[in-house]
Amino acid sequence: MFHPKGPRFMELVRQGLSSVEEGYDLLAPKFDYTPFRTPELVLKASLAQLGPPGSVGSALDVCCGTGAAMRHLRPLCRERVVGVDLSQGMLDEARRRLAKAPGTAALEFVRGDALALPWHEEFDLVTSYGAFGHIPEEDEPRLVENVHRVLKPGGRFVFATGDEPSRRSAGYWMARAFNAAMRVRNALWSPPFVMYYLTFLLPRARALLEAGGFHVEARCEALPEPYSRYELWTVTATRR
Repeated sequence: MFHPKGPRFMELVRQGLSSVEEGYDLLAPKFDYTPFRTPELVLKASLAQLGPPGSVGSALDVCCGTGAAMRHLRPLCRERVVGVDLSQGMLDEARRRLAKAPGTAALEFVRGDALALPWHEEFDLVTSYGAFGHIPEEDEPRLVENVHRVLKPGGRFVFATGDEPSRRSAGYWMARAFNAAMRVRNALWSPPFVMYYLTFLLPRARALLEAGGFHVEARCEALPEPYSRYELWTVTATRR
C-alpha cells in the first residue's frame, strides 16, 4: 500500500489521533509516498483543458498540500500561484518541493482555512484536489461561498470528483463503514480528525455550485491503467 519511504503504521496511528492540522504536520515529509496524494495521472487529466502556458493570470490552489497541483499550475500562470493549506508542515514541504518548479509565476504559500479565505475577486482560477473529505458536508455551502468570493467574475473553479456510486457496490459500503468509524472516533476522542469519503460528489456539488452563483460543466475523463476502472469527473464551475 505504501512506498518504502512512506509512513510506518504507528506514524499513521499517531496522525489519526491528532487534529487535522497536527496530523498533516506530522505526515508532511512522507505525504508524497502515500496513496493519499492525488496521482499525477489524475492531475494531468483534470488540468489538461485549462489552456496553453501563460493563458491564466493568477491561480489559487485550495488545500494545496505538498504542492502537486501548483507544479502544474505555475506554467499556466503569468502572475502568481497561491497555495493555501491549514498545515504549516505541508506548506513548508510544498515550498521545498517547488523551489525549482518550471514557470515564472510568483509562488505564494499561505496558512489558512478553506472556509475563511482572505481574498476578494483576486483570482482567475481556483483549484482543489484531494481535500473535500476534510470538509464536513454541512460546511460545503461555505466552501462554495468562499471560492465564489475569491474568484474574479468569469473566473473558474476546477476540481476532480466522482459520481454517486451504486449502493450495490462493495466500494460504496466500505466507504460508508469508514465514515461511520470516523464518526465514532470523533465522538469518543478529541481533537476530531475530519476525513470522510463520498463527499462533494457530482450531483450535490453541481447543485451547490449552481445555487452559489456558478455555471457548471462536467466531463468524464478516460484514465489509463491502473486507474481505468475508476470514474473521474472534472468539474469546471464558472463564476457568473
